[in-house]
Amino acid sequence: MAQPNQTFPQEALSAAAGCWALVLGRPDAARHFDFSPRGVLGSFIALLLAVAVSVFGPQLLGVPAPAGAATSAAILAALLFALQLGAAYFTLRAMGRLDGFMPYVVADNWVNFFVSLLGTISVVLLGGSDIMLLVVGIVSIVVEVNIARRIVTLAPMQVAIFIVVQIAAQLAGLLLLGGLMLQAMPPGA
Repeated sequence: MAQPNQTFPQEALSAAAGCWALVLGRPDAARHFDFSPRGVLGSFIALLLAVAVSVFGPQLLGVPAPAGAATSAAILAALLFALQLGAAYFTLRAMGRLDGFMPYVVADNWVNFFVSLLGTISVVLLGGSDIMLLVVGIVSIVVEVNIARRIVTLAPMQVAIFIVVQIAAQLAGLLLLGGLMLQAMPPGA
């Protein structure tokens, strides 16, 4: 496990190594994350930074967006995150594996931070190409599977159930919440 008395930048560097280990599927990925209460707090700080970077970062770097788009994106991200956590919690509880919930949250928060950072950089440098979106999507699925395998230590069938439930919750939330947000936007926005 990562050292519990690290500064935030040290924790971020350690988590970056853990995220890379998850991309590669290495069995020692968990040792890079701090699963203590302090580490959980640090991962939520990283998650808040991730949301800020992904929704406001491109605008700050000169990429234009419609008025209110960043706020809508932040609200949608928060609601989808709550759905994802709820799906993970209830699935792990049904499996009798609630011991893996907080480690899952820590690893997933840090992964979201680094994906948001890389996504913002790619939008600014490459203009948000569809190929980059596809690559990020595939890598995200691989990382989620490896979080379930290497961090939560689920069995193969449990991994499949865990991932399917999360994808279903996210898709349902995106369709429902995204549709509601589109209806709430004024015409021409």
